[in-house]
Amino acid sequence: MKIALILDPLDELKPQKDTSIAVMREASRRGHAIFALEQQDIRLIGNRIVFHAQPLKISDGEDWYAAEPKTAMAPETFDAVLMRKDPPFDMEYVYSTYLLELAEKQGARVLNRPQAIRDFNEKLSVARFPQFAPEFIVTREMALIREFLAQHGDIVVKPLDGMGGSGIFRLHSEDHNIGVILETITHHERRTVMAQRYLPAIKQGDKRILLINGEPLPYALARIPKAGETRGNLAAGGTGVAQPLSARDREIGEAVGAQLKPLGLFLVGLDVIGEHLTEINVTSPTCMVEIAAQTDCRPAALFVDALEREAA
Repeated sequence: MKIALILDPLDELKPQKDTSIAVMREASRRGHAIFALEQQDIRLIGNRIVFHAQPLKISDGEDWYAAEPKTAMAPETFDAVLMRKDPPFDMEYVYSTYLLELAEKQGARVLNRPQAIRDFNEKLSVARFPQFAPEFIVTREMALIREFLAQHGDIVVKPLDGMGGSGIFRLHSEDHNIGVILETITHHERRTVMAQRYLPAIKQGDKRILLINGEPLPYALARIPKAGETRGNLAAGGTGVAQPLSARDREIGEAVGAQLKPLGLFLVGLDVIGEHLTEINVTSPTCMVEIAAQTDCRPAALFVDALEREAA
């Protein structure tokens, strides 16, 4: 196969933990050709989408790639195009999804599908699965958030476009900084945010469940907050501990996966705290490397297996 990955700059990727690199290494071991490009390398010239992609030679170790010069290539000449650009999900990201939809019309196979990425805000999408979600509201009005806080006594508030735990605040009813926190996170009621009931089960970890073409992996990565921290995200200093899926984890994974697979959401990361689904990550889900290091599960191999079946 010829596989193109739309990524952040290659030198910013961390080989010791990056899921995209794990996928590229596995695909390269099987003899598949790997190409990389960034958002600015997706171009509409006349009425045709053109990729300016560079072939990569993949290896183990810190110096994990050697890149050849970029060349103009038609997106439909690839067996798969993997959209793996990290958030923030800003207007540049939206423009990329528009261009990738045009690439699909030319015959390209883009995973995850651009429209599905655009439709599934990673915070708001839990509203599609109310049977699994904790209590939450979405608003920019500080008075409504204060009412929600008074009702539950302990909440978290977070922006709708963040990643890695950035911009998340925990609020108690007795907190003396409620006003300034709400002013900051809502930009004085100019930015819509989510307020969610605090889940004490976060102390046992914010579990990342990976879905590959609708099927949950048998292990989750529980990201346990460091002392004095509410967020379990690895980027916020959390510790990742792989563990088998619970019956509830599997119930959530199978139910969500059954609805997401037909939409072209090929690789998805569900965030589950205790019994509740809190986020659905569709842009660049991670944690393959950590699960592989701690278990007999090989997520990158399972992903490439599924990709080969899809391309066939």
